[in-house]
Amino acid sequence: MAIIACNNLSIAFGASQVLRGVDLDITKGERLCITGRNGSGKSTLLGLIAGDLDPDEGNIWRSPGIRITTLEQTLPLGTKASVYDAIALAFKDTGNLLASYHHLLGEINQSTFGQEQQDQLARLQEAIDHAGGWSFDHKIQGILDRFKLDGTRSLDQLSGGWLRRVAIARSLVVEPDVWLLDEPTNHLDIPTITWLESELVTFDGTIVFVTHDRQLMQAVATSIIDLDRGKLSRFDCDYKTFVERRAHQLEIEQAHNREFDKQLQKEEAWIRKGIEARRTRNEGRVRALQSMRAERQKRRISKNLKLEVDAGNRSGNIVKELEQVTKSYEETPVIKDLDLIIMRGDRIGILGPNGAGKSTLLKLMLGQIQPDSGHVKTGTRLEIAYFDQIRDQINPQQTVADTIAEGREYVSINGKDTHVVTWLNNFLFTPEQSRAPVRVLSGGEKNRLLLAKLFSLPANLLVMDEPTNDLDIESLELLEELLLDYKGTVLLVTHDRSFLDNVVSSLLVFEGDGIVTEYVGGYTDWIEAGGSFDRWNKKRKEPQVTQDNSKHQKRTKQKLERELASLPEKIEAIEQLIATLYEEMAASSFYESPVSEQREVHARLSKARAEQVDLYARWEELEQQG
Repeated sequence: MAIIACNNLSIAFGASQVLRGVDLDITKGERLCITGRNGSGKSTLLGLIAGDLDPDEGNIWRSPGIRITTLEQTLPLGTKASVYDAIALAFKDTGNLLASYHHLLGEINQSTFGQEQQDQLARLQEAIDHAGGWSFDHKIQGILDRFKLDGTRSLDQLSGGWLRRVAIARSLVVEPDVWLLDEPTNHLDIPTITWLESELVTFDGTIVFVTHDRQLMQAVATSIIDLDRGKLSRFDCDYKTFVERRAHQLEIEQAHNREFDKQLQKEEAWIRKGIEARRTRNEGRVRALQSMRAERQKRRISKNLKLEVDAGNRSGNIVKELEQVTKSYEETPVIKDLDLIIMRGDRIGILGPNGAGKSTLLKLMLGQIQPDSGHVKTGTRLEIAYFDQIRDQINPQQTVADTIAEGREYVSINGKDTHVVTWLNNFLFTPEQSRAPVRVLSGGEKNRLLLAKLFSLPANLLVMDEPTNDLDIESLELLEELLLDYKGTVLLVTHDRSFLDNVVSSLLVFEGDGIVTEYVGGYTDWIEAGGSFDRWNKKRKEPQVTQDNSKHQKRTKQKLERELASLPEKIEAIEQLIATLYEEMAASSFYESPVSEQREVHARLSKARAEQVDLYARWEELEQQG
């Protein structure tokens, strides 16, 4: 039975029709992945489901009382606000009360904490009591523990991956029935992505998500929603089966298009006769031709990215040689005693968590920084194109064409002049887009522009730091084909596991404590050989990925049963403590005691009442689950 039903949805932004007459039923427990090209309307559909957008036509029915929460693409801003504050925002006004209460409670032992602060603490406690907010505090503390987050840390102290973890915690703390996620793996490294996979698979609710991570889609999705030219197609299968079915569907469509084009050619030849058309006054046939032209215009053009690379001159056999290379920061080893030889034609992926030292290794190879000890030797006739450097060269005020050709009309590729508009067209940019400023491009379009810039340079060594960010799946697959055909050497940093499997011939894996080990093959080959990030997970105190969900569920059930059995005794103990504290406060001598002792009793009572509410809420929750 559907818990959300979308009927005949249409929406346009300006002249761009994003969705046309879309129908979609979402049932309880489904995990739906929305796929499609950049700009096809994936985020728009999520916004409509969430109620953040209204359709131009059609309607959306949501089951009464349903809780829907969204994990946005945008990370929380790095501000002085604490992690607790950021998560408490999920509860809006009550969350603000809780955040203020916790800040004030943290100051209770400071010398500046006087009667005014004590009165404010009492007012906040009363307001939270009235709003029933202590149960919210219990949920916040629970999610902090579950995600291994320190609630007192400020957001500006966190990396992008930890900020994403905070955002995920904030979206889950409200215990949603439907969880909407838009590109949840952005800014995450592979250990955190695998952790997120386990969270998604074990989530007890409905998930609708958008991702370009093909392994995440395969592991999580129970159905695939494909958006193409404003239309929606549903495939109730896993991602690999979807790819096979879609390929078959495209073959049928192409066969239909060939027959359609033959008929269109006949009609075009007829209309060009002119005189005959006017003499027969076959207005119906003219209108039919106009309709065919419109359909032809709407048809998806299966443009391939013609990513020809200027491979430059042939380099020497040895591209880079590292001998006993060591690099440390603040006495912490990042790379220790690394011996490595990179040969011409190698395609090497560099793998490790955020902060492991992947970019440091690239900079050592490129000579941008020097090792503390050891030597880096460079082969002969080396011409390098560095993707990360090109990011810094992009001027948002410059036009797309000038970014590539710097005011010229032509670029030279393998000794041949190619018009800049033609070159950009190979990367799916229209002539109109080539004249537009860079600032109006989407994230995926900017990344394609970076690739167009990179591949216009003569190079026999491509160094690519996270080139897959924001690329849709079609562009990812085409980029993979390019790199497989490329005759030079490739050094690649990416957290896209499928991309590593499909492109690299070997991996350099950061295994912790400065150890970097080379493995033959891609990511899956490394995993099958026993590779893991256990050392990093223990170091970062992150939850381990559960490989056997059935065992995990059994252990979880046993744990919950033990917790339920222990609750009556805990409730009785906390109620006795509350009664004792009230008796103490009722005594005439209480207000004659020092202010510091009064504060301590108030704080103990506040904490005990909050714990009482939490214990009753948890008891009810576990009873319902049983």
